[in-house]
Amino acid sequence: MRNINMDVLRGIAVLGLMFMNIYTFAVFEYDYTPSATPPFSDSLIHTINTVFIDGRFRSLFCLLFGASLVIQWQLWQSVEKQHKRLKVLACIGLAHGFLFWAGDILFIYACAGWLTLKFSQQYDEKILRMGMLFLLLGAFISFLLSFIEPEFSPVTRSSESFLMAYDAAYSSYFAGFVSNFLIFIIMLIAVPLITMWMAAGLMLVGVYLYKQGVFVKGLTHSQLKLITAAAISFTALRLMIEPDQSVFMYAIAEPINWLAALAMAICYCHIIVKIVKNSPSNWLLLQQAGRMSLTLYLMQTVIFILFFKVAYPSAALNFDRIDYWLVIAVVLVFQLFFCKVYSQYFTHGPCELIWRKLSR
Repeated sequence: MRNINMDVLRGIAVLGLMFMNIYTFAVFEYDYTPSATPPFSDSLIHTINTVFIDGRFRSLFCLLFGASLVIQWQLWQSVEKQHKRLKVLACIGLAHGFLFWAGDILFIYACAGWLTLKFSQQYDEKILRMGMLFLLLGAFISFLLSFIEPEFSPVTRSSESFLMAYDAAYSSYFAGFVSNFLIFIIMLIAVPLITMWMAAGLMLVGVYLYKQGVFVKGLTHSQLKLITAAAISFTALRLMIEPDQSVFMYAIAEPINWLAALAMAICYCHIIVKIVKNSPSNWLLLQQAGRMSLTLYLMQTVIFILFFKVAYPSAALNFDRIDYWLVIAVVLVFQLFFCKVYSQYFTHGPCELIWRKLSR
């Protein structure tokens, strides 16, 4: 029986990724960059991002990816077939990263998935222990690397460094392509240093949660109390940290956010499992979105590139956070409408179908 809860969670995760990814489509190196006098909505949305969004949906996606690896093993009993799927996903990710958007996660997921498979058949306690070890290793390396030339001076859309990055990305389509290509090379260097360990750690936690039945029945009462306390504590700690105050604060901010994101993502899993109750009639649009998450993820890249690089290149110089959210709202509605119409005629998303055929 298909796990409807996971379909809905995957749909939420892929749509939720837009709330953080969209900024990097404007000027990748600087994420969101405020104006010299940012409106109040910037502060409000930043707080919402920190509490509910930043890293939360990425972590949720990793948890689900890890759980999916277990489901595939149960269906196929073949690591070789799983490895082939991951190789194809890695190739898709490399093409996506080099040709379109340096923020690609597919290659990272393929590498982390390969590492996860090496431990996914261990006993549950070891899976959880290795998952947390990988997470802490990634966090520690991130902490150390943050001491290398930390940037404390505030950057606004009128800053010289930002305008130089903008010119490099927007002076011509070819210049934008070269800039993205070089940035993705840097991102690939970070894979064995940080991101692979972080993603593999989250995936192993997802494997553990699946084997514990969390994606079917949710957390136990004692687990829920522990995870809720962790989510509140780490999120509150992250809100108190001001990264621009000292090198240490700058270095510790991201690792703390990783832990907050993991705890919050597990809370999201519990809440959705209790609401959806694995019923095919509940949250049908999000089920459909979850079943074609690869298609929606790549579609978001195409839409945002066309918007920022072609239709409205000055958006990076003018948009406040609320403007980005309005764009997301339009894309979100469009993608849900696409899922509704497409699912009436086809079982698998177009990119999912290509992935399946290439993996045979």
